[in-house]
Amino acid sequence: MCLTIHQQIYINFLKVEAISNSSVLQVGSSGSIQSVSNIYNTGGYTEPAEEAEAPGEDESIISLPAIPFTN
Repeated sequence: MCLTIHQQIYINFLKVEAISNSSVLQVGSSGSIQSVSNIYNTGGYTEPAEEAEAPGEDESIISLPAIPFTN
């Protein structure tokens, strides 16, 4: 199948919170998306990170901020 697409895309503001290893951010159309994986040491680290500690029973893994709602 042969498909020709002509498009114009105007983006005034694009906010991306996060892109993880398996995410795809696509603007417009694509005939095929090829996967790629790159690892960069942007912090210049020379040693492995220290082991993570398990949270205690009273600690929540993610603490959510209190948001006051007004009527």
